[in-house]
Amino acid sequence: MTKITVLGGTGYVGSNVVANAVARGHQVTSVSRNLPDHQVAGVKYVQATIADLKVIEDLLADTEVLFSCVQPRGELEEQYGQLMLSIAELARKAGVRFGSAGGAGSLQVSEGGPLLMDTEGFLAFIRPGSVILSNLLAELRNTPDDLDWFVLTPAAGFRVGEPGEALGTYRVGGDVLVADAEGNSFISGADYGKAVVDEIEAPKHHRARFTVAY
Repeated sequence: MTKITVLGGTGYVGSNVVANAVARGHQVTSVSRNLPDHQVAGVKYVQATIADLKVIEDLLADTEVLFSCVQPRGELEEQYGQLMLSIAELARKAGVRFGSAGGAGSLQVSEGGPLLMDTEGFLAFIRPGSVILSNLLAELRNTPDDLDWFVLTPAAGFRVGEPGEALGTYRVGGDVLVADAEGNSFISGADYGKAVVDEIEAPKHHRARFTVAY
């Protein structure tokens, strides 16, 4: 059993991570701006935001892995990068592994090719958030070596409203988009949650970003 704290644990990404983790017997704390109407049995729910650093610091005292599903949107968008780095530093000091959900826009479309967010047809309203997440990844790569972090970037077709089917399997890539023979890149919400918990249970990516897709 691992003690896992999930920031943004009631959103689309977070709820899948939380559900997968608690089903596999882990001790899970979900942190979110609002408490959900439906609470998963066995999960501890805490009402807070990523700006509530003292709350997060206190939770880290009883956490082994912290995974953030919070995305750079809303009133905290401008502060997002700095807040996430502050949380990563708190995790480093506490000896807690730090993980974060990335954005597919920061992946190369092919080896040595452009980033997905720089290609024609990439949705303009998504790009600002993709830039922020890409910058955060660069900053994490410059953090002290004793911070054990990982960023799990989903497939290009991963989005709210298209949960997909849980297949129980996926392919793993690095900084290049993973796609099938027809160029499609997708992962279901359930299998993304599985991939996060798989990495927590059997760490393979240290101070690195990786991606998953079918």
